[in-house]
Amino acid sequence: MTMLPIVEIESSSKPSRPRLPEWLRVNLPAGNAQSTFNSTQLAVLGNQLHTVCEEARCPNIHDCWARGTATFMIAGKECTRGCRFCSVETLKEPPPLEVDEPVRLADAVERMGLAHVVITVVNRDDLPDGGADHYKRCVTAVKQRLPETTIELLCSDLDGNWQALTHLLTEIPLAVFAHNVECVPRLDHTVRDPRASFAQSLEVLRRAKDLRPDLWTKSSIMVGLGETDDEVIEAMQLLRSARVELLTLGQYLSPGKPGTRFLPVDRYVHPDQFEAWKNAAYEIGFLGVAAGPLVRSSYRAGLLMEEAEQAQLQARSPLRGHC
Repeated sequence: MTMLPIVEIESSSKPSRPRLPEWLRVNLPAGNAQSTFNSTQLAVLGNQLHTVCEEARCPNIHDCWARGTATFMIAGKECTRGCRFCSVETLKEPPPLEVDEPVRLADAVERMGLAHVVITVVNRDDLPDGGADHYKRCVTAVKQRLPETTIELLCSDLDGNWQALTHLLTEIPLAVFAHNVECVPRLDHTVRDPRASFAQSLEVLRRAKDLRPDLWTKSSIMVGLGETDDEVIEAMQLLRSARVELLTLGQYLSPGKPGTRFLPVDRYVHPDQFEAWKNAAYEIGFLGVAAGPLVRSSYRAGLLMEEAEQAQLQARSPLRGHC
């Protein structure tokens, strides 16, 4: 899920859009946190890598980078699709893949000393396999360099190429396979590129679980796009029907000014509603859930995976009887 924060600037002129609610304000790092932020930035720039934190202008970049974590974006910084929520540049024919990217990615992860790394991708509909082989080589390079590091891949739908998905997931050293449905089904044609759909995304997740039942599967839903509260519950139920275990829900924030191709925000959802959805998600059967206005698909991803692991262990433990 790639979304852009709205930066408020005090001005005497009439604002072009409503002020953000208090719960969407972001604090900047200071002290040791600022130092860690700078080190993370150097590791990214020094290895000539792209991050979804920057390209999608994520509101959590200061929080995550100040903790030494980053979500790397591979296969270029341009996408072949033009979803109306995303700030990543769209190109019909992006530059060729960089053959040394797997090594540079492994170098950066090692330099940062990450225990859990999230690797996300742009859509590469210009490639016969949608970029699957390149994604696999990037993941493998990191794991070979850092065997103890757990890896999460936030993948594209590969344009429904199931042969490419099979190749990608066969023996890939992943802990989490993620793919985002982005919005509720009714809003597909409004929010996403015409080549994407909730149904296809759901099938990606279902097939991924069939191919690799040992992997955690994960998805994300944005709200504030025109959905109803009940539609969010229905979307979560559909994801659970595909055996997805990890879920994130967050507030959509428009990447552009009114009048641009980007969708306007339909509503700012109160934190209490996110808490209600979180509770409902656990009741539906998800093992790890993050829900809140500033939550994004890769936000504190390692902690979400650990939560699911603990829930699974508890479920497997025999009930203790009374003496």
